[in-house]
Amino acid sequence: MPHQKSIEVCLTPALLNLYNTSNSVVVVIDILRATSSMVYGIDNGANAIIPVSQVEDCLNYADQGFLLAAERNGEVVEGYDFGNSPFSYSAEKVKGKTIVLTTTNGTKALHMAREQAHQVVIGSFLNLNALCQWLKVQEKDVLLLCAGWKDKFNLEDTLFAGAVVNELRKDFTHFDDSCVAAEDLYLLAKDDLRAYLHKSSHSHRLAELNIEEDVKFCLQLNICEAIPVLTGDELVALKAQFA
Repeated sequence: MPHQKSIEVCLTPALLNLYNTSNSVVVVIDILRATSSMVYGIDNGANAIIPVSQVEDCLNYADQGFLLAAERNGEVVEGYDFGNSPFSYSAEKVKGKTIVLTTTNGTKALHMAREQAHQVVIGSFLNLNALCQWLKVQEKDVLLLCAGWKDKFNLEDTLFAGAVVNELRKDFTHFDDSCVAAEDLYLLAKDDLRAYLHKSSHSHRLAELNIEEDVKFCLQLNICEAIPVLTGDELVALKAQFA
């Protein structure tokens, strides 16, 4: 009898300890902007992205030919090559390179996820279809882990989780209430994600940083095929396991 697959949504890393992920693929979600930039960078030919927890950890990789990227509270940390704007992850800048990255929320969620998960992959609207097609054929449960904002719930990560639930509904048997809520929010928002996200607190934070173009970029659907997967300490491109 085939495994009855479940899909759950963890609305913030602060709730992660409530989930057993030892048989799960955990999808880390930080739409604005870390996981969008990770997907875009790997899709553009970066060899690897090494997520680290603290800004100081980046310095351990100095003078090794790596690009160092650090973001805190939405801004590039002084002295680093770049932060987590997707425009910094273009092929011209990252192809063939390894990037060491720390961000306020996304890299923290990644490090928490890896402690127990069977596998950790990265999701964004940019690779939504590729990710969902891959998840459909895995004989594993799925936990969609929203990075949130400093351990609090946020709208944009939840909307993406809802988009995944909506796409995978026919392929999974068990859903939790946060799946239902996330999907309902996504169905409310899907015709104009940007307009819906004008309600969000992070949208206001980002507006003060004058990075509207980043926000619009991160809400594009299916412009990337890459699915970054955590292998050891590095995010690398998952080799396609479906035709």
